Amino acid sequence: MPAEPTTGPALAEDPSPDPSSWVSPSPGPLDGARVLVTGGSSGLGAAIAAAVATAGGTPVVLDRRPPGAEVLFEEVDLADTPATQAAVGRAIERLGGLEAVVTCAGTDVPASLTALPADQWERIVAVNLFGTAAVIRAALPTLEETAGRIVTVASTLGHQAVGDATAYCASKWGVVGFTRALMAELKGRVGITMLTPGGMATAFFDDRDEQYKPGPDARLCDPADVADTVVFALTRPPGCEVKEMVVAGPTEVSWP
Repeated sequence: MPAEPTTGPALAEDPSPDPSSWVSPSPGPLDGARVLVTGGSSGLGAAIAAAVATAGGTPVVLDRRPPGAEVLFEEVDLADTPATQAAVGRAIERLGGLEAVVTCAGTDVPASLTALPADQWERIVAVNLFGTAAVIRAALPTLEETAGRIVTVASTLGHQAVGDATAYCASKWGVVGFTRALMAELKGRVGITMLTPGGMATAFFDDRDEQYKPGPDARLCDPADVADTVVFALTRPPGCEVKEMVVAGPTEVSWP
């Protein structure tokens, strides 16, 4: 399955990128843009926060654990919609505005439908889909004021289903439908990009049973390379938007 960052506490710390690179944004194409990144303490989210800072933006991270650097951070469980909306409000107040949102936070526990407890099944959907909607709902008035942009993170398993992933597939198919509907709803007001990543070399797979881990020959993408595509989408000039993009290794098994 494709890898994404998680909001859960069970995963090992992701060794890259170095969070110290987030501290002092340098001049670059994002030119001071304030960017909210969910799941920004590990995996793809951490890579995106680092890429935003490198490109001259100011990231603010929403996650269940701190990023471990002097980066603006709001602790929140994205499965809790009221708490999520409140955290977004606090982040916007601290930043004094917002130009972009990237919804990276995601989690999964692979198992058959009957083997996975209902509360875990529902939490996967709550974090991946409801959390995405809650963040965007709370940020949208500010993004409309700044003619901002949104990047949602779907998955190749939001386009192709596999067994032992009913919650994950349901949530990511939901993100695909939600994003496309939101594009139609906000056309000409807020730019929206849907990123569909394939497998990445993050801690996403670490605590899984061997049967659910990538094989020894799997060629996983560097999350930093995927993060660069998010910066590309966020820095298109007015009048040009990247609507959807798939970023995966050349031998990704779940695409097409």
